[in-house]
Amino acid sequence: MKKFSLLMLAVLFLTISVAGCNTLRGAGTDIKNTGKHIENVGK
Repeated sequence: MKKFSLLMLAVLFLTISVAGCNTLRGAGTDIKNTGKHIENVGK
């Protein structure tokens, strides 16, 4: 259940990040930062 909640939170964050960027480069940066945050949660 904890992994599912974490996954849903990550999906929500990713959706908001992608919706908030104006360019493809911005989307790539947002996705990269999201990945870093997800890796930090696992530590």
